[in-house]
Amino acid sequence: MKKVAVIMGSTSDLPVMQEAIDILKEFGITVDVDIVSAHRTPEKLFDFGKNAHTNGYSVIIAGAGGAAHLPGMVASLSPLPVIGVPVKSSNSIDGWDSVLSILQMPGGVPVATVALNGAKNAGILAAQIIGSSDAEVLNKIQSYKEGLKEKVIKGAEEVRKMK
Repeated sequence: MKKVAVIMGSTSDLPVMQEAIDILKEFGITVDVDIVSAHRTPEKLFDFGKNAHTNGYSVIIAGAGGAAHLPGMVASLSPLPVIGVPVKSSNSIDGWDSVLSILQMPGGVPVATVALNGAKNAGILAAQIIGSSDAEVLNKIQSYKEGLKEKVIKGAEEVRKMK
C-alpha cells in the first residue's frame, strides 16, 4: 500500500498542509486529502478513523490548529500511524496550544508530532514509514536525501568563493 490520508480541521489549514501533499506526490505516493473537523464533524471523524486501515491507507497525516484535537482523536480510533502537524492558526496562542495538544498524548495513543507548520517533514516521515517496506519509495527517499546533501555542499562551495 502506498496511500496516505492528509486530513485537516478546516480549509484554512490547506496552505500549510500542501507541503505534505506535494512531497508525497514527489515520492510517487497516492494522497487523499479531506477536511475532517474534530469539533464540527465528529461523526465523519469517527467514520474516517475507524475505517482508514480498511480504506487502503498506510499512514495518516492530520493537521490542526488551536486546540488541535484531530490528530489525537484519529489516533485513538485507528490502528495506523498518525503524524500530527500543529498549525499556527488565527485563534492560536503563537501555535503553542497546537504543538502541546498534539505532543502531549496519553500513553497508548501515540501521535508522531512534527514542528509547527512542519507539514513537509510529516510527508517525508510518512514516506519513510512506507519506505521501510517498499523498496521503490525507499530509493526515492535516499535520492532525496542525497540531493539535500549535494545542495549543502554546493552552498558551502559558493560561500567559500565569496571570501
